[in-house]
Amino acid sequence: MARLAGRVALVTGAGNGIGRAIAEVFGAEGAHVYVTDVDGAAAEVSAQGITTAGGAATALTADVSRGQDVTQMFRTVAGAHNRLHIIVNNAGINVRSDFRHLTDADWVRIREVNLDGVIRVARDGFELLRLSGAGSLINVASVMTHRGMRQLAGYSATKGAVAALTRALAVEYAAFNIRVNTVAPGFVETGLTERVLRNPMFNKALIDRTPMRRLGTPVDIARAALFFASDDSGFVTGAELAVDGGMTAQL
Repeated sequence: MARLAGRVALVTGAGNGIGRAIAEVFGAEGAHVYVTDVDGAAAEVSAQGITTAGGAATALTADVSRGQDVTQMFRTVAGAHNRLHIIVNNAGINVRSDFRHLTDADWVRIREVNLDGVIRVARDGFELLRLSGAGSLINVASVMTHRGMRQLAGYSATKGAVAALTRALAVEYAAFNIRVNTVAPGFVETGLTERVLRNPMFNKALIDRTPMRRLGTPVDIARAALFFASDDSGFVTGAELAVDGGMTAQL
């Protein structure tokens, strides 16, 4: 249907997993996608996949925890297009640790990527979104915003902050016709979760806790992001869409 024809999108953390799936879906729907990742080689592979499939994509190397990287990222986009219709804040990391053993260095690293990076991209990308006339900012949070699990306290804290930030920005950016929404994935089979999901007992426990009795896929999340990116959600802002097979709906 080419629901994003003529639009320019930027997806952070798009070298693999959920970010790559979002970039691919956006490219298939007609957007020119800036595929950004701290791993420049992975970003190139993602961008090449989009162009091979007939879409348009540009790979950029950027670490969202570094201000100079984000500044240069938006300068590159501005030099080529002078506007952005869609930004997806997807870049994220996790350091699994019992909270009592979480080091200051680990906490700072999680926060710098998962929260500071989101803040920086949302702030520094504002002007390009405003120039589009109808922008969409999509932040990727997590079901861990609403559920607790051992060894995920630091990660959960940052994702909860992202959800709160989304609501605040939805109110502030509405005056500029920029919508701000959150996609909250459940457990999805990606490189970030591969190690824990490899444990058959843990894998089964997660599936048993999910009413739809399966784990998510990156494409499941990408389709939700497409909804927020497209005109289908033209009167939706400040919303959080759980894509978790019903995990957060049950007691």
